[in-house]
Amino acid sequence: MCCSLHRQIIARGLLDVFRDFSNNEEDFLTVMEIVVRLSEDAEPTVRTELMEQIPPIAIFLQESRPKFPTAFFEYLMPIVVRYLTDVNNQVRKAGQEALLILLEQDLVAQSDIENKVCPILLDLSAPDSDDEYKVEAVNIICKMASMLSRTTVEHMLLPRFCELCSDGKLFQVRKICAANFGDICNAVGQEATERLLIPKFFELCSDSVWGMRKACAECFMAVSYTTSPEVRRSKLSPLFISLISDTCRWVRQAAFQSLGPFISTFANPSSAGLYIREDGTLSIRPSTQDNLNKDTQAESSDCCTNPGEDVSQLSQGDKVAAGVLEVTKDSSFPGMNSRLQSAEDIFNTFLYWRPPLPDISQDLELLQFKTEKHKDSCSVPCNNCVDIIPQPLLDQYLSMTDPARAQTVDTEIAKHCAYSLPGVALTLGRQNWHCLKDTYETLASDVQWKVRRTLAFSIHELAVILGDQLTAADLVPIFNGFLKDLDEVRIGVLKHLYDFLKLLHADKRREYLYQLQEFVVTDNSRNWRFRYELAEQLILILELYNPNDVYDYLRHIALTLCSDKVSEVRWISFKLVGDLVHFLFYTNNANALGLNFINELVVRFRHCSKWVGRQAFAFICQAVVEEECMPVDQFVEHLLPSLLSLASDPVPNVRVLLAKALRQTLLEKAYFKSVGNPHLEAVEETILALQSDRDQDVSFFATIKLKQGNIDNTTIEKQN
Repeated sequence: MCCSLHRQIIARGLLDVFRDFSNNEEDFLTVMEIVVRLSEDAEPTVRTELMEQIPPIAIFLQESRPKFPTAFFEYLMPIVVRYLTDVNNQVRKAGQEALLILLEQDLVAQSDIENKVCPILLDLSAPDSDDEYKVEAVNIICKMASMLSRTTVEHMLLPRFCELCSDGKLFQVRKICAANFGDICNAVGQEATERLLIPKFFELCSDSVWGMRKACAECFMAVSYTTSPEVRRSKLSPLFISLISDTCRWVRQAAFQSLGPFISTFANPSSAGLYIREDGTLSIRPSTQDNLNKDTQAESSDCCTNPGEDVSQLSQGDKVAAGVLEVTKDSSFPGMNSRLQSAEDIFNTFLYWRPPLPDISQDLELLQFKTEKHKDSCSVPCNNCVDIIPQPLLDQYLSMTDPARAQTVDTEIAKHCAYSLPGVALTLGRQNWHCLKDTYETLASDVQWKVRRTLAFSIHELAVILGDQLTAADLVPIFNGFLKDLDEVRIGVLKHLYDFLKLLHADKRREYLYQLQEFVVTDNSRNWRFRYELAEQLILILELYNPNDVYDYLRHIALTLCSDKVSEVRWISFKLVGDLVHFLFYTNNANALGLNFINELVVRFRHCSKWVGRQAFAFICQAVVEEECMPVDQFVEHLLPSLLSLASDPVPNVRVLLAKALRQTLLEKAYFKSVGNPHLEAVEETILALQSDRDQDVSFFATIKLKQGNIDNTTIEKQN
């Protein structure tokens, strides 16, 4: 037993051994022979320990040895492959995990994958294979599919995966296939998915074991994402409806959770005037003449009009009226029809004389009559939505707010509805927001705060989707309600306060200035992270308002947060103050406000009766200089004298921060390094006084020239 323990310790320390001896070829081969002997050890714990060390050893060898491939393929890879069929369960699992890590790090050659790894996995997953081996093999096939090339997966693993989906002997095998079906679809692409995998997916969705159907419901979005719009609509939609109507409650629950994500796969963001950035955020697409034309036509059309219908379907006289209607809505003339454009060519606006415009009042009346008649003929309010997603899917989604669903399906079904609502709204587009508006308002007034919290965290994304007009009309009232809700809900709007406010018009945005100070007060005063988040948001929000508004409203909040009981809140608030100073001094015609604010900082913090306030003043001054928040001549005139006077402060913690501000920041600036600077002498005298300070920490920071600018603010706080 002792001997096996020693071998286990040796295996555990192999990485350090390689680091010490890999430079010498003879020593390296000796260590490799030890590895081979350990791999043949009779004790499973030794083999398991060895296998756990192989991935870090391989990564090290790749980085340090020019002949890494040879060493790896000759010694280490055969051990990994052999352990996939080891008799001990723990050793096999260690081998499987090691293989996945090596594949993820791209350390396994394509030839080894095709000639060594895949054949063994195919043997282990064969119909006559041992049940335990088969379950493990299908599991690792599914996990490694995303790490291999599409050709390898399609030609070597996909046929076996399809066989395993129909395995009638072990439901565990089918369940693993169902749970990973989306990953396999993504690995092989659309053509193979629709030709080979969709039929198997239908089989799994109708499996007699409810766990299989539940797993299919959970991965439905991933499968749908890989298919074409035609297959998604004609085949997957009816299949999903069968799952959402399943006899098993757990299957229905999983299906309803996946309903919103599945609907989102029908989305075409470009048709909604949106696009997804490289970082994954949703943004408004810059408008062009074509987009303006489409938007104008969409606004003038009825909600029931199909996307394919436009003014081209009207009579020639109606086209003229429609074109004029568009012109009256937008002076840029993007909606002119051919007749009006030809008239524009003849009667150029640069000509002084031109005939008067024709009287089109009768055409307008005729067009209005036809529009009203068309509206009356629409029997389904959300008819336009049918062209985007199948109506049964939308009906099921809208029913998720029904209280009966909470009783028969899932008590948290409303939360799942709220979570996926932005995706559904993006799919339908802003022109169909009326189909979701009632559902959104119902969710916003739900008795469960978790539902309202979910909406609060995503309301800024929904505002991007809907645009400024619908946001002002439908989202702002709900946003205002969230501002007065529980802290658990308010934190949702607070975390994305800047993102929401920047989407509003300036006059509407200004209405929130007074309400911002309400965020300082929380239900629980110990919830300091709430105030920390407020400070972070205010740093961003500064740019949304003019200097007078910032000075009148945001200044008070910033100063209040600077006096917070929690140090983390104070530190982020000091940064906020620095940014506020920068905003006031570098915005046109706001210099006077900046000076007023500086004077207030001196009175409020430099002459504060509490040492924490005076320490805050030193930190603010340091931040102002470091970030160049104000002109240096203004700094030396209005702040530097008050800062240097802290050298005589009775509290060492204040003098410590003063020493850091002078040594690490001020003296590093070119202004204070210039010869003949009239203020340099005063700073150097203060530094000399601090170097001989009776407190060791003060003299240390005044003497040592530290390069890392923000060394240990936490150290100062610990002293507090």
